[in-house]
Formats: sequence, structure tokens, C-alpha cells
Amino acid sequence: MKIEAKSRTARRMQGIAGEAAFQMLSRANELERQGRSIIHLEIGEPDFDTPEPVVSAGIEWLKKGATHYAAVAGVPELRQAVARHLSQQHSVSIDWKNVLVTPGAKMMIFAIIHSIVDPGDEVIFAAPAYPAYEAAIRMAGATPVPIKLEESKQFRFSLDELARNITAHTKMIIVNSPQNPTGGVLELEDLQRLGDLARKHDLLVLSDEIYSEISYGERPASMLDVPKIVDRLLLVNGFSKTFAMTGWRLGYGIVPSDTFPATELFVNNSVSSTATFTQRAALEAFTPDTGKAVNDMIREFQKRRDVFVDGLNSIPGIRCLKPSGAFYLFPNITGLGKRSEVIAERLLNEAGVAALPGTAFGRYGEGYMRFSFANSLENIESAIERIRNFVTTL
Repeated sequence: MKIEAKSRTARRMQGIAGEAAFQMLSRANELERQGRSIIHLEIGEPDFDTPEPVVSAGIEWLKKGATHYAAVAGVPELRQAVARHLSQQHSVSIDWKNVLVTPGAKMMIFAIIHSIVDPGDEVIFAAPAYPAYEAAIRMAGATPVPIKLEESKQFRFSLDELARNITAHTKMIIVNSPQNPTGGVLELEDLQRLGDLARKHDLLVLSDEIYSEISYGERPASMLDVPKIVDRLLLVNGFSKTFAMTGWRLGYGIVPSDTFPATELFVNNSVSSTATFTQRAALEAFTPDTGKAVNDMIREFQKRRDVFVDGLNSIPGIRCLKPSGAFYLFPNITGLGKRSEVIAERLLNEAGVAALPGTAFGRYGEGYMRFSFANSLENIESAIERIRNFVTTL
């Protein structure tokens, strides 16, 4: 009798997709190795160097021997600095003992969801969305419930639609503002109404604010600006985007006291702790010199955004909103008459422009592309011309 081979992978991994940005980057790099000219607009990381004060501090702390384990929750001085910074920004009192440091904000997202969400629970999130949300929800055995972001609303979602999707099984709502992939920003009124729904239905809110410092106008509203929300708010942020520290792997969360022990326990049993010297170096992120470097970076991003938006809108079949935050464009390409995955594939292979199809961020991304403008103005201008020429071949 023939014995069927057992699967060597867990069922929880079925239906889980990887982050498409890294997959596209790998393919683009392979084409470059073959001698092709590729303009990278796929990966979501600043093309600027980490500010010098942070780098110098990192080197000094390495020399001082800050290479051993840190406490699971993080270095107290960094946790205190984070709490102080956010308290000053948002006129709210954050206890530093509710700050939990992790190796990257993605790890914080997974730690929160896997510490709080049970199989059978439902988690609502705005979509198209950063893929890690759905991956973490599914791996926890819960059910993802996407709510569509509306282009007509500047990529905000309908609070009425969100309310209609709340059931007895809903445990958590995830929001991300400024948002990846659209660059959309939720208004304070949106967040206040979200807070009202969370209180009414006894829900937790995970607010991913990793792009909170990268905006082009007024500072974006934060869930921390909503009164009486901190007891059910799980805020995620980090140093990767604002301070060009993606490779340093440094994120953090603000976690309510009743959920903090379980979340810390997850971190304890998964990654142990975050590198000590990176935490010590990150204290320099809150200094005036680093702040100036960040402001210079954002001004450059704004120049690139404006040139890129105008360029895309001059191409027949493409329309593009001007995002208020982050460093992504999410143009509507339905006028080109082809699926977003086909456009992304052909742009890479025929035009040498690496970008992501909107479907890399879920089914609601069909009809869109995501372009990162974390690249030089010269390369962006070249990309616009390559895209323009490509469109004439369709």
C-alpha cells in the first residue's frame, strides 16, 4: 500500500504571501547583474544615509561594548525618550513602562497580533494595505476583514462601511496613516469616529504610524490625539523610515498595561531582545541635528513627489493623486486597459522600471501601481520618460 507523503509545512502558512517589494527588488537586481539599466521604485526605504549623529553614536557604543543582550522590553533610556517625545507631540501622558522596543516595526505588529488575537477572531483593516497585517492575522488563525480605501476620498475609508463590518467576532481594527501604499492620510475626525466605534464595541485599535513624521503640510493626526483611547490603543512606530534606519532594525510599540506582559512574552520567546548598540544610537534621533537632517530629507521628498505626480498625470491613461504623507504614489492605471500585474511585469522587463502592482497590497489594489519616490530626482525624471514611452507601446 502506497503511503502518501506528509506535508512538511504547517497549514498556517498556506495562503501567506511574502512582501512583494523584496521579491521585485531581487528580480530587478538580477536584471542589473545581466547588464540591464533598472530604476528602482519598488522598495520602501529612504535613499538617504542615516543621520551622522546616529551613525557616530552607533560606532561609539560598539567601541564601548554595547554588544550584549538588552532587556526584553528595551533599554530604559530609549523607552523613556520615546515616551517623552510622543507625550510632547500629542499632549498625552505616556508611561515609558508601556513602551516596548523590537527589532523593526514589523516585529512589533506580529508581536501584538499574536499576543492578542485568537483563532476565530476577526480583524478589520483598511485596504489596500501593508501585507504584514493580513499575514500576521492569518498566521494567528484569525480572519482578515479588509475595508476599501476610496480614491474619491483621498484614500480614506468609509466609517459607515467599517461599522457595518463589525461583528461579535471582531477583536481589533488596524489603521495606518500616513498610509502604505497610497500615501493617504486619515483626518482627526476619522480617528475620533474610529475611537467612538472602538469604545462602543469594546475593540482594540492597532495604529501603525511608521510614516507619521513624513508629511507634506500639517502634521498628520495620530490616534494619540483622540481623547480617552490609550487604554485600547496599540501604537506601532519605529526609526526605519523617518531616520533612514531600515537596516538598523529598530521599532517600538505603545502597549496598554493589561496586554503588555503577553506582548513582551512573545518578544522574549521569539527574538529575545533588540540589539543594544542600535537602541543606544537611536537616542540621537531626538536631537536637533538629527531633526534638521530629517527636515532636509522631507523637503527633498516633496520636490520629488511634485515632479513625479505631474509627470504621471501628463501620461495618457494614468491619473495620480498627490499624497499628503509617506513616500509613495498610487496612480490609477485603469485607463491603460491591462491588469496591474501585467503592467508591473512589462514595466520591469521592457522599460527597466521596477515598481509594484497594486495587487501586492491586496485585491483592492487592482487597477493601481505603487511607485516609491525614494530615489533621486534625476532617476525619477528618467522613469517618467521610460513609463511614457512604454505606454505608447500598449
